[in-house]
Amino acid sequence: MKAIGVVTDSHSGILQEEAKRLGIRVLPMPFYFDDECFYENVNITREEFFKKIREGANVTTSQPSPASVYDIWDQALAECEKILYIPISSGISGSCMTASSMAEEEPYAGRVFVVDNGRVATPLHRSVLDALELIDQGCSAEEIQNRLETARAEMVIYVGVDTMEFLKKGGRVNSTTALLGTVLNIKPVLKFDVGTLEVFQKCRGTVKMRRCMIEAMKHDFETVFREKYEKGEVYLVAASSSDPETTRSWVEEIREAFPGMDVMCDDLSLGVSCHIGPGGLGIGCSCKP
Repeated sequence: MKAIGVVTDSHSGILQEEAKRLGIRVLPMPFYFDDECFYENVNITREEFFKKIREGANVTTSQPSPASVYDIWDQALAECEKILYIPISSGISGSCMTASSMAEEEPYAGRVFVVDNGRVATPLHRSVLDALELIDQGCSAEEIQNRLETARAEMVIYVGVDTMEFLKKGGRVNSTTALLGTVLNIKPVLKFDVGTLEVFQKCRGTVKMRRCMIEAMKHDFETVFREKYEKGEVYLVAASSSDPETTRSWVEEIREAFPGMDVMCDDLSLGVSCHIGPGGLGIGCSCKP
């Protein structure tokens, strides 16, 4: 039996194939088209998902059922003495706080450690890899939880949105703003920072949107993350709800802007894409804990 196992959710962008290779478990997160529940790569493909939202289907997200969380914990605890559960940030989903309460109950108290380090998408993926590295270094579950949460503020994500339609549905912009955005070809850049998501800047066109995100990231490396960046303790990450060709060109643009740095890129989970819509591109960083 292993000493420590790792469980995350599908908002990490980790697919089941990679989860098996890493020796971890990934909880599929639910979302709904009207009243029908779907799970990414379980009963719907990415192609089917984006086809539905382009056709105007009403999509909403939801927390996982307690039964599904208990079930995946039980599976992991059958093989591990303790587990780290690293879910989506509590700042954008109530599922993390629910899991924290569940972990205080028997038989999970003292065996399940819920990590709330404010991550989602590729930075959450990176946190899972950080946890596995710390396990290999011999750290305890308690220490890993503390180190990941202590590094909570050491991350940022910028996401460029192709359309305001989904921000309107989520209540982040009103109908008039969304309409004007479409007419004027406005591409908003959102900023996710320690659990908060807000509109960072509105750009005219995709080229300016991309440039805005890269310049914002460069500025953060020179200011907020300067010390970590100079020590080589910053991971550069990217994410996309765009087609593969657009995603490849975005990653290449990032590499050209940050020569010598590795770029880790994931498809945005369908649960996150519910709010971003198709055509989204993101860049961010997560510091080594």
